Amino acid sequence: MTDSGPVLPWLVIRQDDNGNRYRVGRYATRDEAQQVADSLDDRGHKQLYCVERIGQPAV
Repeated sequence: MTDSGPVLPWLVIRQDDNGNRYRVGRYATRDEAQQVADSLDDRGHKQLYCVERIGQPAV
């Protein structure tokens, strides 16, 4: 936590069929973000969900 509030450095990103990327949410831990991404992925949509840390490019 910082003076301005909690630090949420982990993002869940959704990428659609056209390659457009959208931030779904921000989370405090990688595990929390991965659980959300897995839950969304399990719904069977054709979207790709990935977890990224703010300031670091996706692998």
